[in-house]
Amino acid sequence: MTVGRLVILAGGISSRMKKFDVIKEKIDPHLIDDANLKAKSMIGVGDNYRPFLDYLLYNAREAGYADVLIVIGEKDKSVKSYYGIKDKNNNFHGLNISYAVQKIPSGRVKPAGTADALYQGLITKKEWKGKKFTVCNSDNLYSQKALSIMLNIKYPNAMIGYNRDALEFEISRIEKFAITVRNSEGYLVDIIEKPTKGEMERLRIKNGVLVVSMNIFCLNYDHILRYLNTLPYHPVRKEKELPMAIKMMIKENSKSVFAYPLSEHVPDLTDKDDIIPVKKYLKKYFTHPLFE
Repeated sequence: MTVGRLVILAGGISSRMKKFDVIKEKIDPHLIDDANLKAKSMIGVGDNYRPFLDYLLYNAREAGYADVLIVIGEKDKSVKSYYGIKDKNNNFHGLNISYAVQKIPSGRVKPAGTADALYQGLITKKEWKGKKFTVCNSDNLYSQKALSIMLNIKYPNAMIGYNRDALEFEISRIEKFAITVRNSEGYLVDIIEKPTKGEMERLRIKNGVLVVSMNIFCLNYDHILRYLNTLPYHPVRKEKELPMAIKMMIKENSKSVFAYPLSEHVPDLTDKDDIIPVKKYLKKYFTHPLFE
């Protein structure tokens, strides 16, 4: 039986969520406080203010994961106060939850990006050497199907490429998502961040569909660690981003990352205007109590 190892990246400072802006729909003041004070994944968007992260963890458990590492920010206490205060081996409904803290480097006011978060996490899990794990965002709700695919896929490194037409967001938002390109054998050949309209049109004509990354990957510990360790900062955004490490990997080996196609929506909790749509999604698709 495959041992399910999962890294959830929750160390960002949630600047867009905490930004004061005009909100399109009226939101419960309790949720506004959550959005301003907690990690995005801990906003109580579920039934009886159940945090968003509960739903991701539930899907992960149902998909077969048991060993979960949550990478948290050094200033956030909301995750540990809910899932267990021990650094390792907190039992949450059958999940073994541990934490790694993403430190903010000296001279910076925010963490150094998703690649740095994963690196900080993996160096606390040396027992995972030589093994595969799944990594994903904490503010996206990946389905049991997607998580199961990453857990059981035969390739040492893989990702899910989502059919852009299946995502239920405004087109202006979807157009900002990174586009993935794969070859005839299904291997990833490029991740295009911030694609231009011309690039999107050429790829749609060539492939008939646009496929985007929602930052869920299956990775071999040893394969990815060396890229994370040597990855430079992005020249514009000044962060170490996981897609950049993936691109370094596929540049050295064109068959190193398999891109699995999937067509379904992925709820996203980026800013306050996402709160109401996410609440509606959870009410529609999670009609039974979790973890019971």
